[in-house]
Amino acid sequence: MKTPGLKFVDSHCHLDNAQFDADRDAVVERALEAGVEYMVAIGSGDGPPDLEAGIRLADQYPSFYCTVGVHPHDGAKATAETFTRLAELLNHPRVVAIGEIGLDYHYEHSPRDVQQKVFIEQMRIARDARKPIVIHTREAWEDTLALLRDHWAPEIGGIMHCFSGGPREAERSLDLGFYLSFGGIITFPKSVEIQDAARRAPFDRILIETDAPYLAPVPKRGKRNEPAFVVETARKLAELRGESLESIAATTTANFERLLLPASD
Repeated sequence: MKTPGLKFVDSHCHLDNAQFDADRDAVVERALEAGVEYMVAIGSGDGPPDLEAGIRLADQYPSFYCTVGVHPHDGAKATAETFTRLAELLNHPRVVAIGEIGLDYHYEHSPRDVQQKVFIEQMRIARDARKPIVIHTREAWEDTLALLRDHWAPEIGGIMHCFSGGPREAERSLDLGFYLSFGGIITFPKSVEIQDAARRAPFDRILIETDAPYLAPVPKRGKRNEPAFVVETARKLAELRGESLESIAATTTANFERLLLPASD
């Protein structure tokens, strides 16, 4: 999967996952060989009290940046001490955002009211620190967008991780200052609405990701996902938009750098 001269970013991966314990170094090396210059380790891990899953990877691998945050699944684990520690960790030089945070009404491992309170508190911490946020939303678009409208600062920006909506959700997300990050789902034949949103999204507000080890893109579907596979997602995004792979690589990398890297300098 070599792409000579092209530079990609995997803006969202979970390489702390146990599925990578046996070959994590090799996975990172394959990503670098494929042209993936930056990877963002999402720091939700197994939830509080451990908030440093992403930081450990960023400390180990020079190509990694990371986030810190409480996933909606783990909302019930959060305490006042969790939020205090979260704010402290934002000072780490490789932490570029709070995430992934938001609402998940599919599994509801934490009650909806708890998820919402934890989401609001993490938005407050991010606002105070002027850090972008990375949003997870599943079967909760209306509540997610309503809380963002009431509690977020669009000028700071953020990422709609693994964007799963259609053009309407895309437009509302863009209006709130978010970038749309497209993952392997856009390669799935039935993802018509997501593909439509990917075609229409503004050139300067698109990103790519893997969500590894989940949601591997076609032609890797069904396998463990890994950052090197982000090239396949970029290839599909280029096809959908009628652009070259070179253009998508350059654009998504520049967008990533503009949104996130200044916060880590």
